[in-house]
Amino acid sequence: MDLNFGEIFYWELLGTGMLVLLGCGVVANVILPRNKGYMRGPLQGNWLLINFGWGLGVFAGVYVAAESGAHINPAVTFGLAVEGTTEWSDVPAYLLGQMTGAFLGAVVMFLAYKLQFDAGEEPDLKLGVFSTGPEVRSYPWNFITEVVGTFVLVFVVLSFGPHPIDIGPLAVALLVVGIGASLGGPTGYAINPARDLGPRIAHALLPIKGKGSSDWGYSWVPIAGPIVGGVLAGLLGAAVF
Repeated sequence: MDLNFGEIFYWELLGTGMLVLLGCGVVANVILPRNKGYMRGPLQGNWLLINFGWGLGVFAGVYVAAESGAHINPAVTFGLAVEGTTEWSDVPAYLLGQMTGAFLGAVVMFLAYKLQFDAGEEPDLKLGVFSTGPEVRSYPWNFITEVVGTFVLVFVVLSFGPHPIDIGPLAVALLVVGIGASLGGPTGYAINPARDLGPRIAHALLPIKGKGSSDWGYSWVPIAGPIVGGVLAGLLGAAVF
């Protein structure tokens, strides 16, 4: 696929924006009071709803960004570059599109849930809509969790290569649901640096009533962990596929 910088940027922006709008949106629906998805308390019985919401966000994002190959995730971009499918010269266009799209998707989500953000009083919940955070804070172990989850994502995505592409978006969506259900509990499974950093920047900049810290001390984990996981998956994928 021979696309120029602007085309890659455009499609990755749209796809990643759709991913984050729907993904952060399902979290807002579940954990912010005074909306239809809130059930007596944050995450009570709704973890799988969040998993499926993110999976369907990936499903939509992959279709939207099909023209660029639908990376919609810097970890996937790095993994495919290491594996040899993506040209290193195209990587900046992918990353810039993904980061911009993630930021804009989070902004649109905020607009959709503005009244719910205004009604809530817990800063940690508001941050949790935008970005991930560990249940037990230990940077080395949180980092390992993100490496493992992202390795699974990218390695299995690489394994889809020989199969008919028509099942690709659905397969990736179900894979993300499975990772969330199986490996998502410790850190909230960012498994995508743009998905975490773009919305975290939006949280820092938006006029969110009663918001607290954007937790920049943790922010490197959902960036570095997924990139390392993606690169390791790319290296192994180049050897076995």
